[in-house]
Amino acid sequence: MPPLPPNAGTGLGDDDRLGALLVEGGVLSQDALSRAIQLSVSRGEGLTRVLIEENLVSEADLVATLAKHLKLDYVDLTDYPVDAAAARLVSDSLARRYLALPIGWFEGRLIVAMADPSNVFAIDDIRAVTGAELHIAVATSNSIVEAIGKFHRVMSSAEDVSAEASSVFDEDTSLASVREISEDSPIVKLVNILIGQAIADRASDIHIEPGDNSLRVRFRIDGVLHEVMRPPKNIHSGIVSRLKVMADMNIAERRVPQDGRINTKISGRDVDLRVATLPTVHGEKVVMRVLDKSTALLRLQDLGFLPENMARYEQCYRKPYGTILVTGPTGSGKSTTLYATLNIVNDETKNVITVEDPVEYQLPGINQVQVNTKAGLSFAAALRSILRSDPDVVLVGEIRDQETAIIAIEAALTGHLVLSTLHTNDAASTPSRLVEMGVEPFLVGSSIDCVVAQRLARKLCARCKRTYTPNKSELASTGWDFERLGEPGESYETFQPVGCGACGGTGYHGRFAIHEVLVVTEEVERAIVERAHTEDIRKIAIGQGMLTLRQAGMVEVAAGLTSLEEILRVIA
Repeated sequence: MPPLPPNAGTGLGDDDRLGALLVEGGVLSQDALSRAIQLSVSRGEGLTRVLIEENLVSEADLVATLAKHLKLDYVDLTDYPVDAAAARLVSDSLARRYLALPIGWFEGRLIVAMADPSNVFAIDDIRAVTGAELHIAVATSNSIVEAIGKFHRVMSSAEDVSAEASSVFDEDTSLASVREISEDSPIVKLVNILIGQAIADRASDIHIEPGDNSLRVRFRIDGVLHEVMRPPKNIHSGIVSRLKVMADMNIAERRVPQDGRINTKISGRDVDLRVATLPTVHGEKVVMRVLDKSTALLRLQDLGFLPENMARYEQCYRKPYGTILVTGPTGSGKSTTLYATLNIVNDETKNVITVEDPVEYQLPGINQVQVNTKAGLSFAAALRSILRSDPDVVLVGEIRDQETAIIAIEAALTGHLVLSTLHTNDAASTPSRLVEMGVEPFLVGSSIDCVVAQRLARKLCARCKRTYTPNKSELASTGWDFERLGEPGESYETFQPVGCGACGGTGYHGRFAIHEVLVVTEEVERAIVERAHTEDIRKIAIGQGMLTLRQAGMVEVAAGLTSLEEILRVIA
């Protein structure tokens, strides 16, 4: 759908004007109009009703003609990508009362499809409820009713179920009652609805957060949290207990954090969730990570590596031994990059073993070990046992302590290819981090072949992004590489987010990875052994062709994949 023009009016006009418009637009013949007017007078009914009842004009043609006259846009909701989050900004009852439904965003304004755009009371009420400036479009009443049923069904069901569940809970619910009610139908339905909606909305995480007098449910979509529901506070214990039962946790323990995993089927689809509880002053907060098995099967070339970065990385993972470290904050896609690498190096001639906490995705042909600290199976203990199992490639989920770091590095020095992750801000600071953990600098320098720092950035929505040319001083303040990229507007265009129905008004849809690939050459190794400062290591690597995270991000801005603002948001 093209951008909506500014609203030019709201009056629908009288029957004579309507008939003339239909004839002028070729929708209705003059003879058919004359007959319809006669029927309208004899029956005492409006012309619009007669035209539709006599099948002289379809409702869609009628509404489209009116919209054109009013200089509003006509929206066919049967194929328009309605933004579910926008649709839920008004209640089901309000939407049905006014036959009006928010369907997306355009340039910061909420697009509302209405059957009667002349209803100023409806416009005022929706503006007050949503707190947004409105952009009115016109749609048929039937299509609006169908859309309301479709987009309000899930969350209205959740509200109904939560209200039903609330009636059997109170603030002093005993543990025995929670244990019993956690299997009760309303709670089970509510949890299933929330999980199903999260999957439909492409959420990566579900947050259930208790407050002083409320309970908040939020979904993380494309790295940003969105509030979706506020159930009654008194059903909090029931929701948490239901999730603990599903994740095989101890429902009697509320004072310490717990971790678990849920394998269930929602709407006929197998779903894996990693569950973590955290005691807060208002009760237990629950975060569920939605594990999408398809990410474990992604190809390395689909992860967003720039050609020069891919070439540098490939020369390292093709070696039979050495250490490859992927660094970055939690949720930056480190595991996905390592899994994609494993899928390449794994073949029938190699013994590939992983030690993870937890094992998020099960990979065919690979031996995966789950850490169990309660049983004494730590990363270090598991890694020692793995090295006695004749491995060729070893993946260590995370290097958390000195013991694990030393064993992993010694494994690389004895002829194994070791892949692992570490929490550092960039690639150049990784060697210093290992030295701080107690690993000798000469071991760090001689064992590490490659460090990949990674971030996830949002892609601009292809439907609504618009061209934008920043001025030179603005670019200079961001560290723009004029020598490499030139100036936008000369040979290429840069874009900025707008917001539409397809992207939920955010201007972004989907994410991609940005990489900084540091290859440990002889010069870099010498600097590590000499305990050189991180900045000195970075300068050597840049001089040898390394793109920093920001430089790699700017290349993607120049390619039109994302915006300058997004790169500055994710990369310091």
